[in-house]
Amino acid sequence: MPYDLTKRLVVGLSSSALFDLQNSDKIFREQGEEVYRNYQRTKQDSPLQRGVAFPFVRRILKLNMLRPKDPLVEVILLSRNDPDTGLRVMNSIEHYELGITRAVFLQGKSPYIYIPAFDIDLFLSANYQDVRQAVLAGYPAGQILKGDITDDINDLELRIAFDFDGVIADDEAEGIYQNSGQIEDFYAHELELVDVPHNPGPLKKFLQRISDIQKLESKKKNEDSTYSPMLNISIVTARNAPSHKRVINTMRTWDIYVNEAFFMGGVEKSKVLNILKPHIFFDDQKLHLKPSSSVLPSVYIPFGVVNK
Repeated sequence: MPYDLTKRLVVGLSSSALFDLQNSDKIFREQGEEVYRNYQRTKQDSPLQRGVAFPFVRRILKLNMLRPKDPLVEVILLSRNDPDTGLRVMNSIEHYELGITRAVFLQGKSPYIYIPAFDIDLFLSANYQDVRQAVLAGYPAGQILKGDITDDINDLELRIAFDFDGVIADDEAEGIYQNSGQIEDFYAHELELVDVPHNPGPLKKFLQRISDIQKLESKKKNEDSTYSPMLNISIVTARNAPSHKRVINTMRTWDIYVNEAFFMGGVEKSKVLNILKPHIFFDDQKLHLKPSSSVLPSVYIPFGVVNK
């Protein structure tokens, strides 16, 4: 029987998202492919340092403990390395005991075209062009931004935070504000359509998959009072009242539950994020990511009207 990925949460990620490849990339750029190949061969048994997405990946794979015989989550490596130089990446995955067994090595080619082949719900890469091409093709993708990220191994929770417009929902409402420049027009539009669910954005399916796993955790908690749920889902949005109503009504229609929502109304998001400390935060505007991306894993979604 073929291994069915359609019933699982599938995350595809590049080597540059999972590991710190700054030194390797510098050698490739400055000294060429052959020197780079020899360098990776001599270092193939030296584990790479953890990258920005490592804390997120480590935790999301732990969700498979909920259903070990039929894993809920699959993480697949999509790499621009060739198989030879990619061996160090796979050895590093083994060293850190990450449950990643499927990989694609493409010798410099962009991996985004293989997103549908693996039913990927989220593709993460540090390469902006790969991510931009993926988003333009209609795939769920985000650019991991550089940061000095630490991972508290005693922190067992997985905290995922999302912006709303242009990430979970499409850019319809954002377009109203961008076109008129008047916040009153945005509010009027959202009040008029308060009971009409938003159209899905690029990460809606990913959030739906996460929410489905959270429901399994709730069921397990009801059956076993000693179980501590791992997932915590938050929305951190520049919206405020009265535009919050359509967000809540949309989530109800989609049957998606979130633990927390922050309707910031223009207050700097980093003020909340620095307390919340998500293991990954998705936003479609770098303006909202820059203040905290140096210390919090941040993902830029180059989608919609604000990124044209």
